[in-house]
Amino acid sequence: MKNGIHPEYHNAKVSCACGNEFEVGSTVKEINVEICSKCHPFFTGKQKLVDSAGRVERFKRKYAKYNEASATGKATS
Repeated sequence: MKNGIHPEYHNAKVSCACGNEFEVGSTVKEINVEICSKCHPFFTGKQKLVDSAGRVERFKRKYAKYNEASATGKATS
């Protein structure tokens, strides 16, 4: 390995939006995350809807016309 070309390796403090904090090895001293293993639905087994930038509402508005048309029996193309 060459000397002087590698970044310094630190014990980084990871802070999650849920309040969980833990340490990992990284070249950055502090890391902020939105979802960690304590609050992620895959690890917790609980369904939690994570809506970023209103995507769920846009989807519902986009397909609301389709749902109304299929309920009345009129199909739109």
